[in-house]
Amino acid sequence: MSIIPPWPSTVTDRLPRLPRLPRRAALAGAAALAGCTSLADPRGPTIEPAIIGDGAFTMPDGARLPYRAWLPDGPPRRVVLALHGFNDSRDAWEIPAPSFTQAGIALYAPDQRGFGAAPGRGIWPGAASLVEDAASMARLVAALHPDLPLVLMGESMGGAVLMRLAASGGAAHARGYVLLAPAVWGRARMNVFLRSSLWLAANLVPGMAVPGGGLVRVRASDNRDALIRLSRDPLTILHTRFDTLRGLVDLMDLALASGPAFQAPALFLYGGKDELVPKEATAATWRSLSGRWAEHGGRIAFYPAGYHLLMRDLDREKPINDAIAWIADPAAPLPSGGDLAARAWLARQS
Repeated sequence: MSIIPPWPSTVTDRLPRLPRLPRRAALAGAAALAGCTSLADPRGPTIEPAIIGDGAFTMPDGARLPYRAWLPDGPPRRVVLALHGFNDSRDAWEIPAPSFTQAGIALYAPDQRGFGAAPGRGIWPGAASLVEDAASMARLVAALHPDLPLVLMGESMGGAVLMRLAASGGAAHARGYVLLAPAVWGRARMNVFLRSSLWLAANLVPGMAVPGGGLVRVRASDNRDALIRLSRDPLTILHTRFDTLRGLVDLMDLALASGPAFQAPALFLYGGKDELVPKEATAATWRSLSGRWAEHGGRIAFYPAGYHLLMRDLDREKPINDAIAWIADPAAPLPSGGDLAARAWLARQS
């Protein structure tokens, strides 16, 4: 498997390889690393209404979430709020953004709390905080463009946040969702060794940070330049705490459980070469979606040659154009035929 070092832990829905320690050594390590305590970055009290301006979304607790915006040359016809994946940042959308603006779509991409240059960098903020932030930012973007349809788009972890948001009915302003390989690899889909290893590490040494080299080596895209850019971006987080990984899995559990309650119009996209979100988890999620979801404009799309970072792959034009087409008309067939491929792929999964 081709891997480009140094490999960042971006959207790393895989967990680190953990050393096997004798029980006595594990207990001794726990005592020695008592300072590596589990941290959280809870939301502060509400001090002001959420606002957007000066290059950031300011949340009700005062947290500033920087964003990048890509705007069409003329008046936009639609607007997208795009959420990045795990350990990634607002820069995740710089490759597909020009295609969206050429289609008349304004795209706003924030750093989520705990990532990029947002507060609490490297500390898991909690799934509830991520979902509440997404709801606040959606309201702000909708207010900024009150006459335009708003679509929420998320990649991997960002997709999991939006699944939870949609299932809880927390984004009334959104017309629909575009979910790129949402992180749905919850504990129910992990083997017992992986679940146990995560629990042990997160409870004994929660503050220990794992560098990219300690992660299971995967290939997130076939676009070498995009991966190099990602690994060298100062906003990318390259060392991940065990308790942050545990928080990510908690979110993935919630996303996986959101399928039956998910009824919002949405386009789910997945690549046949995705090495981060297992096909079994994606298939289970797609099967769990309610019948009403399909009636509301729901669509699944499959790309046999696609990797996890679908909109950064060499063959990215297909998912990008499909997303743009679906945003314009959820009832129309996808240009690439990815919807037909998805139904055929799902039928083959056991």
